[in-house]
Amino acid sequence: MPNWTTSPNEYLPRHAEARVGTALRDTRIVALVGPRQSGKTTLARRFADDESRPFITLDDEQFRRFAQDDPIGFMRGRRGAVIDEIQRAPGLILELKKQVDENPRPGRFLITGSVELFRSAISPDSLAGRVETIELLPFSQAEAAVANVPDFLERAFAADFPTLATTGSTDNLLERVVSGGFPEALARPNSARRLSWLRAYAGSLAERDISDVSAVNKLDRFADLIDHAAVCASQMLNLSDLGSRLRVDGKTADRWLTLLERLYLVRRLKAWHRNDLKRLVKTPKLQFLDSGLLAALKRINQTAIERNRQSLGPLLECFVYSEVAKAVALHGDSISISHYRDKDRVEVDLVLERSPGEVVGIEVKASATVRPDDFKGLARLEAAAGDQFACGILLHDGDRIMQSASKLFAMPIKMLWESGNSETARP
Repeated sequence: MPNWTTSPNEYLPRHAEARVGTALRDTRIVALVGPRQSGKTTLARRFADDESRPFITLDDEQFRRFAQDDPIGFMRGRRGAVIDEIQRAPGLILELKKQVDENPRPGRFLITGSVELFRSAISPDSLAGRVETIELLPFSQAEAAVANVPDFLERAFAADFPTLATTGSTDNLLERVVSGGFPEALARPNSARRLSWLRAYAGSLAERDISDVSAVNKLDRFADLIDHAAVCASQMLNLSDLGSRLRVDGKTADRWLTLLERLYLVRRLKAWHRNDLKRLVKTPKLQFLDSGLLAALKRINQTAIERNRQSLGPLLECFVYSEVAKAVALHGDSISISHYRDKDRVEVDLVLERSPGEVVGIEVKASATVRPDDFKGLARLEAAAGDQFACGILLHDGDRIMQSASKLFAMPIKMLWESGNSETARP
């Protein structure tokens, strides 16, 4: 966890910064996207300062109206710029295309967006070949500790873990889970203040930011959706049931949930399957992108978990998913994240797959004791994936790495961010 008390305004290096810099050197437009308050503006300002690019935020009402009413005039004469929250004036996208077609110099524009920019109203075809999109999620545990990019994914696909080693348990695990990674939340001095900020953040999405994505007539019910989604987190998604809770049909619930996805609040994890395997369930699973936000919506703090350890399970799965998603966003290879479940209800929380079909399974256990039966889901996944199975990992709250079978390992959760690469990075 970062020591915010010493210097709360100090910039903490983001692992995506190097990737943004590389993209600006060979790509005309770089899009930095992610949830609001994840640190996009702070990072974008650094590139504006370093490269002497004008910084324009469309959160400013005057700039926003100008950009919306006259995108051609707004962009006239700009050789380059950093444009923050560009989803608030989507008409600028076509003008950007025109600008970079006339002058294809790399690195002309760095844009940020708090919604998935290239879906629905903004066509991905409009900037095809002209833009590189980089995702910036809230702080990872390695970033919060000012540590290097973890090598967990590389080691997982190579099954490069010791057969037996004592690493120590994961420090402050409950605090890490309920705090999440939003910079503004972590800057709060105690859990009550973090909880208050996170709940206000969720409310602002329904009241303000949803209008950047779509027109929603029943905003009161849409606000309820966020709370109901928290109840469904880490579970198989039943749209009919979710719709009935909101007093709307399943298609409306599906459409609203898509809007939450576009705001980087939740994601639907598809089910991993093979065409020749008939016994696999194909229902997606719902997952939040920040465990602190999920804990706030559920009104669960560290004390509540200590009183009822069972409440940790969904939050811990969300926490692990979030760390994995952040690692995948940085990775050079395309890696998909899904889940496994068969008709016997045997499950694996996360399935990672990269070309040419390499598969890693990750199961999350909210205790320090590991039993042989805990590997049941990973063993099923190994049998289903066959030669494509790289390894299976059981993440737990203990202090040892242990190899259970040739490709099955149990290890502390902290291996997600400390694995073989915990040297402190310089700001």
